[in-house]
Amino acid sequence: MDEFDIERAKKEMQPWNWWGIPTFFKCPWDEDPANCDIALVGVPHSSGNGSTERDQHLAPRAIRNTSGWYRRAHQHYGIVPWDIARINDLGDAPLPEAMVNDISVEHIEAYFKTLDAAGTRPVSVGGDHAITGPILKAIAGAGAKTTGGEKTALLHFDAHRDDYQHIPHWLGSRRSAAHWAHYTVVEDHVDPERSVQLGMRGNPIKPREDVNHSILGYKLITADDFFSIGIEKTVQIIRDRVGYAPLYITFDLDVLDPTEAPAVANLEPLHRGLRAWECLQIFHGLRGMNIIGADIVCMIPTKDTAANITSMTAMAIMFEFIALIADYLNSR
Repeated sequence: MDEFDIERAKKEMQPWNWWGIPTFFKCPWDEDPANCDIALVGVPHSSGNGSTERDQHLAPRAIRNTSGWYRRAHQHYGIVPWDIARINDLGDAPLPEAMVNDISVEHIEAYFKTLDAAGTRPVSVGGDHAITGPILKAIAGAGAKTTGGEKTALLHFDAHRDDYQHIPHWLGSRRSAAHWAHYTVVEDHVDPERSVQLGMRGNPIKPREDVNHSILGYKLITADDFFSIGIEKTVQIIRDRVGYAPLYITFDLDVLDPTEAPAVANLEPLHRGLRAWECLQIFHGLRGMNIIGADIVCMIPTKDTAANITSMTAMAIMFEFIALIADYLNSR
C-alpha cells in the first residue's frame, strides 16, 4: 500500500462518470472567469415563465450529472476542446431572490458582466428563457468587452418567438421568457437585421396575418419553412445574414420534436419539430463563425424519461456549442 500513487490513481479515474464531483463534462471547477476562455455556467432560474411548470431551475444539476459520461473529442472537427481552450465550470449564477423574476434578471446580468469583463465566452444552461435577455445585455452592445461595443447577431432556436412587445407583463414579469427577444433589440444589444429566429410552430394565442413577418426585423424561418427549404439553404441564410458579426446562440429545447425532448416547458405536440440530427447539421454549418456565447433553456428534469433522453440531448447540444467556440478561438 505504501507504493500506491493516489494522484496518479485520481487521473486514471477521471474518464469515469460515476467517480468524483459532478461538473459539466467533468471539467475543472473554478469560479474565477479570468481563468478560462469558455465558461460553463448554470443559471437555475424558473420564475420567468409562470404559465408552465417551475422545475427548469433543476436543469443545470441534471446536465452536470448526465454530461460526465460523454466523450470529449469532437470527431467532425478533429479536436478535443479542452486541449485547445481553457474551459472551466464556474458553477451557478447566484439568485438569492429566485422566486422574483425581474430581480433575478438583474442579478443574472450583474453576474454575466463579470464574465464579460474577464473576456470569457459563456455557454450556459438554464433555467427558463428569461435568462437570455440579461446575458445578452451583459455581453453585447455599448460598453461590452465581448463584442467590442457592437450589438450581437442572434440565432434563436425556438418553437415560439418570445418577442411580445404588445403585452406589458407576463403574469407580473416584465422581463419574462416571453419578452427578452423584444427588449434586447429596442435596448440596442441585439441587431435584428443580422439575426434569425428558427423553428417556430404550433398555434398562437391569436392568429397572425403573416407568420414570417417580424415588426422588430428578425428573419423568421418557421418549422414549416425549414422543412421546405432544408438544412443547406437554412445554413446559407444564417451565414449570409450574420456575416462577420459576433453571434450568440440561444436554444430552447421545445424547438425539437417532443419525441426527442419530452421534458421541456411549452411543448408543441402534433406539429412537427426539428430533429436533433438536423440541428447538429446546422451547428456544423456554423463552423468558423464568431460565436460569443450560447445557452440551452427550458428543460424540466422532473418530466424526463427514465433514460434521461432530454438531459442527454441538451448535454450533447451544449458540447456542440463548446466545440464551435473552442474551434473558432483556436483558428484565430
